[in-house]
Amino acid sequence: MKNYTIDMCSGSLPKKMLLFAIPLILSSILQLLFNAVDLIVVGKYVGDEALAAVGSTGSLINLLTNLFIGLSVGANVLVARYIGAKQDTDVQETVHTAVLVSVLSGILLTAVGLLFAKPLLELMATPENVLKQSALYLRIYFCGMPVMLLYNFGSAILRAQGDTRRPLYYLLFSGVTNMCLNLFFVLVLHRGVDGVAYATVISQLLAAALIVQNLMRADNACRLSLRALRIYPSKLKTMAQIGLPAGLQGCIFSLSNVLIQASVNSFGDIAMAGNSAAANIEGFVYVSMNAFHHTALSFTSQNYGAGNYRRIRKILGWALLFVTLAGLLVGGTVIALDERLLRFYTNNPDAVAYGCIRIAYICTLYFTCGTMDAVVGCLRGLGSSVLPTVVSLIGACGFRVVWIFTVFRQFPTLQTLYLSYPISWILTTCAHLVIFFFISRRKLRPQLRQSAAFSGSH
Repeated sequence: MKNYTIDMCSGSLPKKMLLFAIPLILSSILQLLFNAVDLIVVGKYVGDEALAAVGSTGSLINLLTNLFIGLSVGANVLVARYIGAKQDTDVQETVHTAVLVSVLSGILLTAVGLLFAKPLLELMATPENVLKQSALYLRIYFCGMPVMLLYNFGSAILRAQGDTRRPLYYLLFSGVTNMCLNLFFVLVLHRGVDGVAYATVISQLLAAALIVQNLMRADNACRLSLRALRIYPSKLKTMAQIGLPAGLQGCIFSLSNVLIQASVNSFGDIAMAGNSAAANIEGFVYVSMNAFHHTALSFTSQNYGAGNYRRIRKILGWALLFVTLAGLLVGGTVIALDERLLRFYTNNPDAVAYGCIRIAYICTLYFTCGTMDAVVGCLRGLGSSVLPTVVSLIGACGFRVVWIFTVFRQFPTLQTLYLSYPISWILTTCAHLVIFFFISRRKLRPQLRQSAAFSGSH
């Protein structure tokens, strides 16, 4: 059987980090295409109102799902740490706990989405002409939450082993399926936002099924047995200690983005359409950087579990270099092609103009968002999750909320609104770097001294 895993604890760090990250970037782009194809199809063949309806749900979806996706971060850290320490029984217990938690969490989210979709959209000041379609898309989308979370948790388990290629293959298959179903539902069956929502759910189901099949056929400690599914309290507790702060951070980030979306909504549905298209394009920049967050997370976790403490600061250094290069390269490309890219989503010149404003303000310094996430990945890999969460909430989310109610209120333009993003990223990155060196000195220096003493005595 072909070996898809990567030994993160030995060998060339830059080479192995790139081997890990590149399939992850491609996987994330394919996953993002699920939503991008939805937006392109409805924008081109249904209309700007449908584009605004689908696009305006993104921040709300993230708000409701990030807490549970944060738990998958905890699963990733825990499985990687146990693999590094060669503790197979603990790996088994963590895998079965994570899979069952993902399904139960998805069922809970489905209920929340079905019950509260419309009231939450109303709280976001979604315009009346968009509200009905947004609520319909959201309700159908949330019916797929169990399989969406199952895919995310399963992918986290594979990443912990260093396997980022097979999730890429699965998403390639489901992504092509999604595109074909989108066109079928809209062009053949003449459906609107409900058609693209059904296509997304079906394609996510296929991706989740392939991940589960992979885990059930594994020939190592990550093998999944449906009969052995149960929640091990000690493993859930540790996953929660690492993952819930990460999930809470994601929720609060999304809450600040919901406030920004509500502010964008006040400019009307054309501004919403342009903002939605630009935000979706920016997503491609983000995932090219966010892959190095997951790389730093998995590499740090395995090396910490294996006791390879000297590699951990090198992991951060390479992650910061790669994420900066990715952000500058992809972000610069998006800025150069902004109008041409936006025209894939909408033919309305006013919507394109609004989208160009957002891209100019966000993508210029987007790499600082990547550096912020890379440092957080290393911190969580060391098992420190609460402090980076608190810093992120104050430095990024808190700053944006204050900005909306102070600076934006005084100067109510989209330019002022978007400016809050890069300022918050720069401030928070600086704070996270200070915390990393403080925590790494406290956690790693005693072990390094111990290791040096042991080597000297022999």
